[in-house]
Amino acid sequence: MAESKVPAADQALAILAHLAAQRGPVPAATIAQALGLPRSTAYHLLAVLQHRGFVVHLPEERRYGLGIAAFELSSGFSRQQPLARLGRPLVARLVDRLGESGHLAVLHGRDVLYLVEERAPRRPSLVTDVGVRLPAHLTATGRAMLAELPPAQLRALYPDRAAFATRHPRGEGDADDDWSHGRLKRVLATVREQGWAGEHGEVTGGLASVGAAVLDHLGWPAAAIAITYPEDSARELQPLVVPAVREATATLSKRILGVP
Repeated sequence: MAESKVPAADQALAILAHLAAQRGPVPAATIAQALGLPRSTAYHLLAVLQHRGFVVHLPEERRYGLGIAAFELSSGFSRQQPLARLGRPLVARLVDRLGESGHLAVLHGRDVLYLVEERAPRRPSLVTDVGVRLPAHLTATGRAMLAELPPAQLRALYPDRAAFATRHPRGEGDADDDWSHGRLKRVLATVREQGWAGEHGEVTGGLASVGAAVLDHLGWPAAAIAITYPEDSARELQPLVVPAVREATATLSKRILGVP
């Protein structure tokens, strides 16, 4: 990376990024050490960020955390929907190229929330319409994103069998009924090994999906893109869909990082 021409701005943004990656507020000395900054520089930058509302100082704890202005930036990000804006053309090109329907989703707790849905010509409507939420562990997009989470966070999301929502009433013999944390770990291990996630008829009978995660600058799953196609065409379509979806997610990862 080229050396910044505005080092103070670069250092201030590095502090914000560091705070955003922590589980809670941290001491100034810890920030300085993590970023390789002189303590005096760290304190000076923290004071400016505090004055602007991006950082809050907790005097009793002698720690710093993100302030309300940082939250407002996050809210602005949600309102402007850059993920949907950046991802929609990529999903549309995938759909044109493959002739199958596609979508983009984000992780929202134990659900996926669909932001983009592009239906291919002469293909049926999908349940993955914009604004719809589905259990993450049942979907290709959800599995792709869950596979990128650390074990502790995955355990926090799915502490027991009651955490696994179903798509159908209990007692119908669906695979939905026997989910456990152990089974999820095995499914996600396969996702990590092959670099993509799949599902076969678990969201809608007769349809299969392939999905892959979009990673942010910290390596966290910012979103996922998937293509859905008839399950009986999986053998011929999957070898075409997998590389196309992975290429699209790699491109979107670069776009959200501002890489041309």
